[in-house]
Amino acid sequence: MQTVPPIPAAGEVFLDARGGPRALRVSWHDESGVVVLSIWREGTCAGSFRLDVEDVPALVDFLREGLAREYDAARASLLPGMRPADGLAV
Repeated sequence: MQTVPPIPAAGEVFLDARGGPRALRVSWHDESGVVVLSIWREGTCAGSFRLDVEDVPALVDFLREGLAREYDAARASLLPGMRPADGLAV
């Protein structure tokens, strides 16, 4: 049986929303100047992507913008009569 290497101290694991044995590992590698995103299935790395640290802010901005957009849309659908941008009644 293959041993799964421990995630570095500066890393995180995210479970797949579909459930099952899939996970995303994100780990900082300061010595190489990259952040590694890797897909894991049942304790085996199925693929990885090395992102230069200079590109991390663009990825974070993209995720933040998507989160804000989805949050506003969800809030608007749950609270009819509310404007998503500022939460004030129409």
